[in-house]
Amino acid sequence: MDPRNNVTYFVLLGLTQNPMEQKILFVIFLLVYTLTITGNLLIVVTVTLSKTLDSPMYFFLANLSFIDIVYSSVISPKLISNLLLGETIVSFKFCMFQLFTEHLFGGAEVTLLLAMAFDRYVAICKPLHYLVIMRQWVCVVLLVAAWVGGFLHSIIQLGTIYGLTFCGPNIIDHFMCDMYPLLKLACDDTYVTGLLVIANGGLMCSILFLLLLMSYGVILHSLKNLSKEARHKALSTCGSHITVVIFFFVPCIFMYARPAKTFPIDKSLSVFYTVITPMLNPFIYTLRNSEMTNAMKRLWKRKGL
Repeated sequence: MDPRNNVTYFVLLGLTQNPMEQKILFVIFLLVYTLTITGNLLIVVTVTLSKTLDSPMYFFLANLSFIDIVYSSVISPKLISNLLLGETIVSFKFCMFQLFTEHLFGGAEVTLLLAMAFDRYVAICKPLHYLVIMRQWVCVVLLVAAWVGGFLHSIIQLGTIYGLTFCGPNIIDHFMCDMYPLLKLACDDTYVTGLLVIANGGLMCSILFLLLLMSYGVILHSLKNLSKEARHKALSTCGSHITVVIFFFVPCIFMYARPAKTFPIDKSLSVFYTVITPMLNPFIYTLRNSEMTNAMKRLWKRKGL
């Protein structure tokens, strides 16, 4: 830690200070986290063991579920313990670790969603060239690019915070360590730092979101050339992707594509895209995907479940 800092730990106030509300939220978020791990792990296992789910779409879906498992595990256990104990004390190093991992997996996820949109574009708009374009090495390159993008994003976010001086206040009115709550506690002038956060977070999310909307716009426009059955299948798949994109990107854009200030609604939005969305993803993809549900049924029968 920087020797200028005399803050060795932070106090996370969590979502509420009301004991009764804490107990209710503790049960709710424990259930949400359990469903998140179970649902996403089921997708990873099904795609890995099923011989019929060997297309690039399911390769990306399994990796998205893996990211959601780790992403939620960075946030949810600390949130749950916070609700159980009332408030949580975290070390400066753990706070930086949580900040880094949160943006690493969040950045990897938004980039992976772009790769998934590209896969759907090729599958629907260029079906005859799909197997040629989306070869295994291309999928691996896109996955590596997603992780590299997430790493670069998170290392920049960490660097902007780690270089600041924390000399006094250490109470964070949040359930996790994040950029704007930490900027609020810094003793330095954070105007330039805030602009860097907007450029690296808000601008990145906004650009990727626009690219995704444009790609799905092209895909939906091309559906008129497909048969009724193919159009229905493509709409179902794209509908799932668009839903996940909106759930993840809209809160992120609101959180980071704005001046570096904190608002009361920030905690609720953070809960949505860090805790709720990873739980919803398995339901969104499996309930609207007959191939996935059928593969799960066959897998359960094979295992005698």
